[in-house]
Amino acid sequence: MNNQHVFITGGAGFIGCNSADHFLRRGQSVTLYDNLTRQGGRANLAWLHERHGGERLRVVEADVRDYDTLAATMAQTAPTVVLHLAGQVAVTASVVDPREDFEINALGTFNVLEAVRRHAPDAALLYASTNKVYGGMEDVGIVRAGQRYAYADFPHGIPETFPLDFHSPYGCSKGAGDQYVRDYARIYGLRTLVWRQSCIYGQRQFGVEDQGWVAHFVIATVLGRPISIYGDGMQVRDVLHVDDLVAAYQLGIDRMDEFRGEVFNLGGGPQNTLAIWTEFGPLLADLAGRPVAVTYGPWRPGDQRVFVADIHRAAERLGWRPRVSPEQGIRRLYAWVAENPGLFQ
Repeated sequence: MNNQHVFITGGAGFIGCNSADHFLRRGQSVTLYDNLTRQGGRANLAWLHERHGGERLRVVEADVRDYDTLAATMAQTAPTVVLHLAGQVAVTASVVDPREDFEINALGTFNVLEAVRRHAPDAALLYASTNKVYGGMEDVGIVRAGQRYAYADFPHGIPETFPLDFHSPYGCSKGAGDQYVRDYARIYGLRTLVWRQSCIYGQRQFGVEDQGWVAHFVIATVLGRPISIYGDGMQVRDVLHVDDLVAAYQLGIDRMDEFRGEVFNLGGGPQNTLAIWTEFGPLLADLAGRPVAVTYGPWRPGDQRVFVADIHRAAERLGWRPRVSPEQGIRRLYAWVAENPGLFQ
């Protein structure tokens, strides 16, 4: 275990720093490769250094679009595990600047694959994909069930076998990476896994309106900032706490040789869903001890009334299930934000 060296692109981000904390607690060495442009990145690094010091933690401030620096760093560190998390993460931003989105997500992932192929071909490579590869799913039947929406015909959620339909520049760029990572296992024998992730949340997430909505709503509630709901608030998402996500990563690393080249949905599944305001709003009001005001706006293009991932494959093949309920996880997130308001100024 202690001989493993973990290389994390986007390592100063929300998922990256929580993953790094996990590996460092296991006694492993970690290299974080991050351009440090996102809010909260430097605060996350300070938190990691405070918890673990600098002996086994290295930070390289660089961009995945810079192949020469990426390859040189990977050659120098010779990682046994590569966790590729760096990315442009918002659909809205991808529509505004599709070239940058492509260069970060598609070209950046290709650069990581090439660097691994040339300099760390035996490493376990995990790629954070997205449920957006399934597209808008306009043909999927939706019904109303009380104060929430639900699938008419997918009681367990959307499975990995659902047809891919890359919608939006973001969906295209992440989908390209998704398929490249799968194919590099087939063509070059790399030890890869693709995780199609669904609404990850938790501590050290600096959520904003167009990405990380759970944390955004919590931060806005604690700081008294406005919250806008687009649509009627009955939209449903499955939510997954970051601790459960990292547990799945570890299982994938441990069993890489059994599952190389495969794809797994990682979300909360049907047992861990929230209607984004009709159910989340009362929970926030309870935590805040007061009503939480919101304004309503029109539905945005491409907004899904429901997304719930079918996580049977991960449960049956990896032996993984979410352990943290939405109420438990959101209470933890709320407490962290309330204890650290200065991080969000």
